[in-house]
Amino acid sequence: MMKDPLRLGHFMICCLLAAASLSAQNTSNHGNKFEQLGTLLPGVNEYRGMDGAPGPEYWQQRCDYDIECTLDTENQRLDGKELITYYNQSPNTLRYLWLQLDENQHAADNDNQRFDPSSITPTMDENQLRLLEPWRELEKYGHKIESVTDANGSELKYVINNTMMRIDLPAPLKPGDHFSFRVQWHYYLIDRINATGLARGGYEYFEKDDNYLYTIVQWYPRLCVYNDATGWQNKQFTGRGEFALTFGNFVVKMTVPEDHLVGSTGECLNYSTVLTKQQQGRWGEAQKAGEPFEIVTLEEAKANESAPRSSKTKTWIFKADNVRDFAWTASRKFVWDAMPHITEEGKKVMCMSYYPKEAYPIYRKYSTKAVVHTLKMYSKYSIPYPYPIAISVEAANGMEYPMICFNPGRAEEDGTYTEAAKIAAISTIIHEVGHNYFPMIINSDERQWAWFDEGLNSFVQYLAEQEFDNNYKGWFGPAPDIVEYMSRPKDQLEPIMTNSENIVDYFTNAYSKPAAALNILRETIMGRELFDFAFKEYCRRWAFKHPTPADFFRTMEDASAVDLDWFWRGWFYGIDAVDISLDDIKWYKVDLENNPEKREFSFEQKIEKPFDDISKIRNRESGMKFSVEEDQNLRDIYTDYKPWETEDSIQIQTTYFFDETFTKEEKEQRFSKNNYYELSFSNKGGLVMPIILEWTFDDGTKEVERIPVEIWRKNENNFKKVFVKDKVVTAVTLDPFKETADINEKNNSWPVKEVPSRFQIFKKHRMKEQLNPMQKANGKVIKP
Repeated sequence: MMKDPLRLGHFMICCLLAAASLSAQNTSNHGNKFEQLGTLLPGVNEYRGMDGAPGPEYWQQRCDYDIECTLDTENQRLDGKELITYYNQSPNTLRYLWLQLDENQHAADNDNQRFDPSSITPTMDENQLRLLEPWRELEKYGHKIESVTDANGSELKYVINNTMMRIDLPAPLKPGDHFSFRVQWHYYLIDRINATGLARGGYEYFEKDDNYLYTIVQWYPRLCVYNDATGWQNKQFTGRGEFALTFGNFVVKMTVPEDHLVGSTGECLNYSTVLTKQQQGRWGEAQKAGEPFEIVTLEEAKANESAPRSSKTKTWIFKADNVRDFAWTASRKFVWDAMPHITEEGKKVMCMSYYPKEAYPIYRKYSTKAVVHTLKMYSKYSIPYPYPIAISVEAANGMEYPMICFNPGRAEEDGTYTEAAKIAAISTIIHEVGHNYFPMIINSDERQWAWFDEGLNSFVQYLAEQEFDNNYKGWFGPAPDIVEYMSRPKDQLEPIMTNSENIVDYFTNAYSKPAAALNILRETIMGRELFDFAFKEYCRRWAFKHPTPADFFRTMEDASAVDLDWFWRGWFYGIDAVDISLDDIKWYKVDLENNPEKREFSFEQKIEKPFDDISKIRNRESGMKFSVEEDQNLRDIYTDYKPWETEDSIQIQTTYFFDETFTKEEKEQRFSKNNYYELSFSNKGGLVMPIILEWTFDDGTKEVERIPVEIWRKNENNFKKVFVKDKVVTAVTLDPFKETADINEKNNSWPVKEVPSRFQIFKKHRMKEQLNPMQKANGKVIKP
């Protein structure tokens, strides 16, 4: 409590000034942009902490696979059988398991063949007509389950629901137990280049040389994720929202025609039997090569693809530990090169590329080197690469799996290629190899949040591209790249947190906007040092685990001490755009000639009789004893005094005045060089951001000044701020480096008028007199 009248007086003048300031800023514009996310985020528990880290009781499941499969290149069919061992490491008892049958995406009776709208246009091409009835071409496709049995061969009951298969367990699977079972199946491979819908796996047919290139992905029945955040993640696969998968160990045997070369997730266990002696020797040389070294040469690939087809087969065996998925490729057309990369931990990673002759001009020069560069850069910004293999396969389009990815990169028939084709190849390789980190290692749920792997990966891809070539023109990252999207009408925008299946503009919402937002966060909001530490901490915490967006948001704040709730709210949960307008500039200087007239101003507060609220009424009615009535020693003049019953209706009256001014010499010395610029800003786009200003002075020099985003916290619509400069300003530009994605540059600059306005100054306020009626009742008047 303030009892000193002088201190109380100073407090009152501060209140007056603050009230005047708030009145000028219009406090009715206070919103919720700076409030904490609160219930937008899931609650914390023993599995996931408030700091964004896994909790002390965090758990996740494990699933191991032993698979044998045969590629039938005459009928374009894959047959397989697998032994699956599922480990229940949860605290819950399970009575059934859910498996994903992704190939059922191509089944004629799958819901995704019918749930998209369609319409007729004045002119229609053949492919558009095919898309009206896609199911008519898909009668034979999809997983055909031949049997599901336990490890001893006893049949298990199962139910297939589109792309999901439920296996009912013969007995409850208790915490800490495991269950092994077998699934036998086959499916027909789809022409992924000419399919009516999105096809990641299947074959590509090369008509000129009558050969095939196979991408065997999402091919085996595999366990869904069961975790603390979602329970069973058994949301149907429709081709858009990708995967949520369980980590485990794989041993896979692929039987293919003898003349096919296989590349795969994991390490090959039998190169000694599937490679020629010469190829084995080259593989040994590649282990220590300083440049990509060809194990299968271009000449050998050309000879192999033109030779008569072999009727014999080979079985390749690969092993992969602690991966969430497994993919492979096979073809007679492949060139194969490799070189090692040594991680910061001293581990050797064999970086490899498989590609047909059509891609040789680009891939021989860039592919494997791009793989090496990606591992270096992603390890720099996240965690060291943990796997022994990283592969890029040229397959005309892009898709990612652990240790192996598929990318475009073909030249023209004469061997030439455009800069755009080169950039498309390098960018896709960096992106798809980068997916080893997001989500293959930091294992987010793609079925729920596309941005959580695509956006994070695209952001780190941008960083990697800039360190490949500082003038590299990639696809996303810089803030200006999303201005066109953010400028659209609100009914064409979607929050980044939109579910993967529901996004309209998938590329922008899942890739470009989150990549740009994270780049803004790093460069403009947090700074590189704080951001990089927090981002690496997130990657370290959640490597080989199942994070959610809340874990990411919380970790970035926890590891940086930067409150970012306003950023997540605006950029990830909202659709507002950045459009901050520099509305006006006023230039002032101190009046060196004249002093202000002396004046007084007062603050007073009237005393009202205390309101008899419900608590007071019920206290009296209950017969409550009051200490001040029971003990007379507690009573004093303040207890009896009732100013509202007297003529002294003013409790406090304080008058201030100034009678001390500066001399002209003092003003000349202290203020003559100062130029005061009052800038007025308004938030026209809705998304709050820091203010970055570039000042241009009359001597030609420039200065950049940054105002934290918190300037908007009490008024989200507009504010004024005064800047003091010792040089004359000729121009001011807002967001000069285009780092905030401001959608309207026309309101970002303002000329400064040539003649300043002048204001008068005095030294300080002084308190003339403070009168307190309670003090008057004591016969005292206190003067300062």
